[in-house]
Amino acid sequence: MVTTVGAAALLLAGCAQDPAEKPDAGAPAGDKAKTTLTVGVFGAFGLKEAGLYDEYMAQNPGIRIEQTSIERNENYYPQLLTHLGTGSGLADIQAVEVNNIAEITATQADKLVDLGRAPGVDKAAYLPWKWAQGTASGAKGGATVGLGTDIGPQGICYRKDLFEAAGLPTDRAAVGALWAGDWNKYLETGRAYKAKAGDGKAFVDSASGVMAAVTGSSAQRFYDEQGKVVYKTNPAVRGAFDLAASFATDGLSAKLQQFTPGWDQGFANGSFATVSCPAWMLGYIQDKAGPAGKDKWDVAQAPKPSNWGGSFLVVPKAGKRAQEAAKLAAWLTAPEQQAKLFEKRGSFPSASAAYKLPSVSGAQHAYFGGAPIGEIFAKAAQGVPVTVVGPKDLVISQNLADIGMLQVDQKGRSPQEGWEAAVKAIDNALDQ
Repeated sequence: MVTTVGAAALLLAGCAQDPAEKPDAGAPAGDKAKTTLTVGVFGAFGLKEAGLYDEYMAQNPGIRIEQTSIERNENYYPQLLTHLGTGSGLADIQAVEVNNIAEITATQADKLVDLGRAPGVDKAAYLPWKWAQGTASGAKGGATVGLGTDIGPQGICYRKDLFEAAGLPTDRAAVGALWAGDWNKYLETGRAYKAKAGDGKAFVDSASGVMAAVTGSSAQRFYDEQGKVVYKTNPAVRGAFDLAASFATDGLSAKLQQFTPGWDQGFANGSFATVSCPAWMLGYIQDKAGPAGKDKWDVAQAPKPSNWGGSFLVVPKAGKRAQEAAKLAAWLTAPEQQAKLFEKRGSFPSASAAYKLPSVSGAQHAYFGGAPIGEIFAKAAQGVPVTVVGPKDLVISQNLADIGMLQVDQKGRSPQEGWEAAVKAIDNALDQ
């Protein structure tokens, strides 16, 4: 069986509501006799849009599910922390973004149900590194308080026409072989590309994007196993920064900031030949590059397995229906449901048991030349190391990118100057 995942399945949007709204407002009279479970999420999380709530309610006629959503996680997450602190205003199930899960497991685990013990949950069905991210350590007793919904294993998306013009191979297996196992080979490929392509089309979209992908393939990044901030002394972080800076100083970058109008236009104009892309970005590229980009874009394996993105479900103990909520959370994150979410919404499963299911293993993407995306991203996902995550990972990564690398890429600052500017900004932020 071959599953084709298209743009609508891979591009998500958002809507805004207050998760503290009363879920039964306006409910049909017949529903008021049912047990209502509430789910609080950010953006168009995908569970509702994929029809999973409807399926669960059909299987469990006594259950009614109500979802509320806040459009942006930047607004959603502070409210979640406030509600956990007060023990009120919480949904029965709450979503948590991967950049926030370390803070949740470190500071809020005692307020959350241990879903690792929930009926139907099988630890062996999930990727070890994803399971570890949702598990509290040390004094928290090792409770798995977050069940992963999806992940963002990365490949390298590339323009076949630009590669051909530069005398590089275009077959995705041959392209992946150019840099297999070594991010430095990716840089060498960029230099070879520039020698033939000239200055008209850059090799990568941004140096920051390269840095994030390289950093994401390291087991230790910003924190050590004891929870100490070590990004300044960790050679993996500084190595990723310096390698990415070489893309800027060697003239291989289009000098764009990701998720800005200029970056979007770069896809439409074919301004760069490659971009580090997790599974969820395929729909974004298709949307921004438009019909003209069909069959020009393809996707190959990244030099090393890396992850960008993903979320979790947690169940607050303060909820009156915690037992039923845990049962629902376990069902929503089970391999079969994750496979359906991927098929309908493009969210790549965090449950490795889903990779054997036809809707994942046989998935292809017509826009990207029929690329076997299920196979490509499953291979990447299974190679991602168990990564040490910390409560301020997002603060550190954003400043490395937006304060440090952006100055090198766009303003011509030296890599050392960019690094020092990032360190100063990070230290100031962590001291607050």
